[in-house]
Amino acid sequence: MPELPEMETFRTILSNQLKGRPITQVEINREKSINLTPSLFTAQVSGAVITDIRRRAKHLIFQLNNGYALLLHLMLGGWMYIGNDEDNPDRNKQVILSFGERKLYFIGLRLGYLHLLTSAQVKDKLEELGPEPLASNFTEETFRERLSKKRGTLKAVLIDQKFIAGIGNCYSDEICWQALLQPERKATELTNDQVHVLFHAIQPVLTRGIEYGGYMENPTYKEDRKTGGYNHHLLVYDREGEPCRRCGSLIKKTEINSRKSFSCPECQK
Repeated sequence: MPELPEMETFRTILSNQLKGRPITQVEINREKSINLTPSLFTAQVSGAVITDIRRRAKHLIFQLNNGYALLLHLMLGGWMYIGNDEDNPDRNKQVILSFGERKLYFIGLRLGYLHLLTSAQVKDKLEELGPEPLASNFTEETFRERLSKKRGTLKAVLIDQKFIAGIGNCYSDEICWQALLQPERKATELTNDQVHVLFHAIQPVLTRGIEYGGYMENPTYKEDRKTGGYNHHLLVYDREGEPCRRCGSLIKKTEINSRKSFSCPECQK
């Protein structure tokens, strides 16, 4: 599932290529991927101009010049591609937005969605999300205060979108590795120093993920050489049996709350 760095990569690419352009045509191939009838959705979206693209947690918000916004959550298996009739993946596309000859294909929206909402509805939809971990007001004091109320494993805490927004399975493991902590450790077991180290691992890991284009392998457009670049720089996630980049011990794979998790058995305590 795309996490904060993947969605931030999408946001940057789509902003550069689609911001300020009118939507000339709408094609709905799966009604469950949208929240209105296809005719009403199409009527509201066709002709609208994307004035801004923002990210909140794992969501993208396409702001339209007619006062509405498209709220996207890709969920598991979802991705996007910018191309045309000759250049696009041989996959089922649930929604297609055209910008003249250029098209934005929404692929794999079986669990995800693209909803047309008012600004107030978007605010309500995202109201329960936790703070953005890369925001300037996300301080260690804020983190400590929120963490003091949690009783689960670090894995469960970090992927809780009401606790911190945008972190999922991959980056929770990466953060724990960076902080020298096992993801199955209980939040209540951490010392003050360990909380300090954990907090200061979050932003560098996520920033590094953004820098390398996230870990999703599918390109976003034909000449895309950045998306998925983090796959070559993973610290621990999906590296079972490979040597730890810090101590050389073999990475182990475990299951925590029905989620796969990767860690070093030696240098993570």
